[in-house]
Amino acid sequence: MSNHPRTSRISGFHRMSPGDRLAAVEGFAGLDADAVAQLARPGNLDPQVADHMIENCVSTISIPVGIATNVKVDGRDVLVPMATEESSVVAAVCNSARQCYEAGGFTTSVSGTDMIAQIQLVGVPDPENARIRILERKAEVAALCDGCDPMLVRLGGGFRDLEVRVIAAQGGPMVVTHIVVDTRDAMGANAVNTMAERLAPSIEEWTGGKVYLRILSNLADRRLARARAIWPLDAIGGEAVRDGMIAAYRFAAADPYRAATHNKGIMNGVSAVVLATGNDTRAVEAGAHAYAARGGRYTSLSTWEAAADGGLAGTLELPMPVGLVGGATKVHPTAQACLKILGVSTAAELARIIAAVGLAQNFGAMKALATVGIQQGHMALHAHNVALAVGADGPEVGRLAAILVEKRQVRQDVAAAELAKLRGQA
Repeated sequence: MSNHPRTSRISGFHRMSPGDRLAAVEGFAGLDADAVAQLARPGNLDPQVADHMIENCVSTISIPVGIATNVKVDGRDVLVPMATEESSVVAAVCNSARQCYEAGGFTTSVSGTDMIAQIQLVGVPDPENARIRILERKAEVAALCDGCDPMLVRLGGGFRDLEVRVIAAQGGPMVVTHIVVDTRDAMGANAVNTMAERLAPSIEEWTGGKVYLRILSNLADRRLARARAIWPLDAIGGEAVRDGMIAAYRFAAADPYRAATHNKGIMNGVSAVVLATGNDTRAVEAGAHAYAARGGRYTSLSTWEAAADGGLAGTLELPMPVGLVGGATKVHPTAQACLKILGVSTAAELARIIAAVGLAQNFGAMKALATVGIQQGHMALHAHNVALAVGADGPEVGRLAAILVEKRQVRQDVAAAELAKLRGQA
C-alpha cells in the first residue's frame, strides 16, 4: 500500500448531508465524474445489468452505503465503504478506529491468495494405495490445472500444491484430493472449479474409483487475513474498561453461544465491506465460521489481552477469499466505485482492510457491552428507522426519533402515537 498525504480524520462527517459527504469522499479518493454520478444515483444499478447478473430478475434492492472514517491501515489513511442495513455498524467502526488512530491504527497481513478445490472419490477398494497413486501424479496434475487457465499462470498464479486425504465416512472411506491454486486477484471459485472438473476423469482412471463432487472449499485457510491494533488506556476509558472487554472476550472464547454473537459482530463489519465491493458475503461468512471451529469447538475469531504498556491489544485472523476481478466485483458499477474509494490495487490489500474493519467492529461491540450496554447507542440510531417505518417525513424523522429515545421506548406503536401528537392529530 502506498502512502498518501491524506487523512481519514474528517471532523463532523456524520453531521454532513449525503451530498456533502460524497463531495468529501470525492476529494479524498480523487474520484472521476462518472464514479461520483454513479454513487449519487438513488437506484444505481442499470436494469439490464441486473437482469444479466441473476435469473428471473424483476427489480433491485438498495442497501445504504456508508463511509467509515478515521481508519488507518498499515500507515495509510483509508475511507472504507460499507453496505449494510443495520444501524450503528458504520458508527462503531468510525469510533473504534478513532480510538486507536493516534497509536498507529491497524497493522495487517495475509497468508497468501491460495484457494482449495476438492475432488471426492468413492468406491475405491484400496484407498490408502489410491492416495499414494494420486500423489505420484503431481506433475501431471499441475499441467492439467495450469492448462485450464493460461491467463492466470501468466499473471503469476496457477497450481501450487496437491494434497490427498482418506476420510472415514458413512458408507465407507472416501479419497479426497485437494488442489491448491494461487488465484491472485480473483476470488477464484470459477478457476478452481474448472480445474477440479478437468482433473476428475484422470483421477478415476488412475484409481478405478468414482468421482462425485468436484468443487472449491469455502474454508479458505490458505488465504487468511490478519489484523492487530493496540488501544491506549486513555483512549478507551482506563483499566476498568479494558478489563471488562477482556472478560467479554474470554466469555466468547469459552462459550459457543456467546461466540456466535461475538463473531456475528465481527462479520457486521466484514460483510459490509465485502458486499460494498461486490464480493461473495456467503463465502466469506461460511469460511469465517468454519475457521472459528477449526479446533473442534466453535470459539472466538479474535483475541483480546492487555498489552505490555497496559493498553488493550486485539487481533483478528480469518479466511478472506475476496477478489478485484470477476463476478459482481467487475460487473456492478457501484462496487467499482467503492473500490476506487478504497484505492486498492490487489485482492490482498482489500483483504487486509476488511480484516481491520472486522477488528474495529469487534472492539466497538465489546466496549459497548462492557460499559453502557449495546442498546443505548444502537437504539438511538435505530429510532430513525422506526420513525421512517411509521411514516415520518423530513424534519419529523429527527424530532420523532429524539422523542422515542428520551422515552426509552423505540417501538412502532409508540412512534405512531407520538407522530400523531406531532401532527396535532391526537
